[in-house]
Amino acid sequence: MYKDENERSTYNDRNSDDVWSKPVRAGKRTYFFDVKTTKGNNDYYLTITESKRKQDADGSFSFDKHKIFLYKEDFDKFMEGLEEVIAYMKDNLLKDVPEHGPVDSPFTEVDFEEL
Repeated sequence: MYKDENERSTYNDRNSDDVWSKPVRAGKRTYFFDVKTTKGNNDYYLTITESKRKQDADGSFSFDKHKIFLYKEDFDKFMEGLEEVIAYMKDNLLKDVPEHGPVDSPFTEVDFEEL
């Protein structure tokens, strides 16, 4: 489902209700923002999916997924509410948290003078 612009026409032939997708990895979670078409391809909507990998009791892995469907008539109210809540949290609850969180990196810092 996640493709670049060059693959779009071929991809749309296979699955006409998926238009565009953006995965966002954030720590242990991945958020998927998926633009889809309604049946008949006459309108668009957004799904936001949170996916979190978990280990089952038998040692196997599965994913917990939670999905929100967001329709065009709700975009403005949704954004207003989200921006207000995030601003409140940053201003009142998260004053000690830097504006940009830590960057996930596969590399660790190495002090070559200690080697």
